[in-house]
Amino acid sequence: MKIVKVLFICMGNICRSPTAEAVFRHHVEKAGLSGQIMIDSAGTIDFHTGKAPDLRAQRAALRRGYDMSGLRGRQVEEGDFHRFDYVLAMDRDNLAILQRLTPPDSGTKAQLFLEYARHHVEREVPDPYYGGSDGFEHVLDMVEDAAKGLLQHIRQKHLSK
Repeated sequence: MKIVKVLFICMGNICRSPTAEAVFRHHVEKAGLSGQIMIDSAGTIDFHTGKAPDLRAQRAALRRGYDMSGLRGRQVEEGDFHRFDYVLAMDRDNLAILQRLTPPDSGTKAQLFLEYARHHVEREVPDPYYGGSDGFEHVLDMVEDAAKGLLQHIRQKHLSK
């Protein structure tokens, strides 16, 4: 059985990408697919390596039933493009960084996570770090939408055979 591997990327790996990791993991577990889909997150910078997600992100996620407390930040590395089937950026700036980091022999191409959203027309998840709590709620709305679309895509492409 093939295990589909998904990596979510933002800049620091303390707000958006761990939120996406927690939300997507919740949906994968709820669907009974934990043994078939591996999920991780990382940042394009190393400033928050080893740190827990932002407390505001954790609180917003907990209010919706997502636990991020066990997650720790890490920086994306070249080997991730060989390990993961999906490398999903939260915004175009991080996508551009990932495209520069992608090894030429990698079959994985980075893309925007919100390409999988079904109800949001935006294609970038805004960074809520410098804003108020409503920004974290908006991020959750977008991430929940895209997580459902991504799970549907993975089921159809990889798990329906």
